[in-house]
Amino acid sequence: MAHDDRRLRVLRAIVQDYVSTNDPVGSKALAARYDLGVSPATIRNDMAVLEEEGYITQPHTSAGRVPTDKGYRFFVDRLSTVKPLSAAERTAIEKFLDGAVDLHDVLGRSVRLLAQLTRQVAVVQYPTLSRSAVRHLELVPLSTSRLLMVLITDTGRVEQRVVEVPVDTEAETVAELRTLLNATFTGAKLAEASDKAPGLVEGAPLHLRPLVAAVSATLLETLVEPSEDRLVIGGTANLAQGSALDFPGTVRPLLEALEEQVVVLRLMAEVDSSAVIVSIGEENQHEALTGASFVSVGYGSGDEALGGLGVVGPTRMDYAGNMAAVRAVARYVGHLLAES
Repeated sequence: MAHDDRRLRVLRAIVQDYVSTNDPVGSKALAARYDLGVSPATIRNDMAVLEEEGYITQPHTSAGRVPTDKGYRFFVDRLSTVKPLSAAERTAIEKFLDGAVDLHDVLGRSVRLLAQLTRQVAVVQYPTLSRSAVRHLELVPLSTSRLLMVLITDTGRVEQRVVEVPVDTEAETVAELRTLLNATFTGAKLAEASDKAPGLVEGAPLHLRPLVAAVSATLLETLVEPSEDRLVIGGTANLAQGSALDFPGTVRPLLEALEEQVVVLRLMAEVDSSAVIVSIGEENQHEALTGASFVSVGYGSGDEALGGLGVVGPTRMDYAGNMAAVRAVARYVGHLLAES
């Protein structure tokens, strides 16, 4: 076990050294730069075992060693604690996000911020409508025969539709209708709201029924429309800053996969707001992502993730720092949406 502990320390030193210097690592450099408490010869033996077990490998152009996907996975799984961000970094996050005026702005700023903090490509998913709940339904008379229905969700999404009404409406009738709709739908998850509409028409006062039927029909259309689950992506230029070793050949396939969004949305489907998920290299199903790592977490209020955010970059990345940044930004976005 002592050997295993020491080898873990050697592997950790190799990962840290390679991530920071971008140079394959030799035993002499490790002995000089890290206080491993053993001779270069012992480190050389440990490295031979690590290589045999598939945790490190030798790029053909160099005498040094670099971590494999398996080595990075072992390292990430044994990060006992994710280092918290510094007070200065936390203040920067608050300052940067506090100026946001609405949901689009919050998410746009989050992407820019994550890309700056991590120097990777940042991705943020819009809150999925199916996971949102109705905060308020507003009805605004446009004329005696047309109403503007505004659906506001608890995640800050706003959907507007014009409703053609079959009977001329007075302001008092609109007020009655507004009260009835909000009593029924406020707080309901959008997925459940569509089940409530049919009963609402039957239970409505006779003089309101034609109006309730018209507004409910429009509301149902709004709820079943597959509202685009969109992604905001930022910092793609960061991919080009890496070295030729990070993406042998070209980064173009990875950039194209990110542009396609479907690939990233599929990865986001797994997000959880309680834990940061790291998928490394070959663990990613999509061919274009096999040279990359994806660090993601869900954001939202309480346990439920409303959407996901994360960073994509080469497997040679600062995992501890990126995990901390992703988690901190997600928490803050969750607070902002809960307050809004």
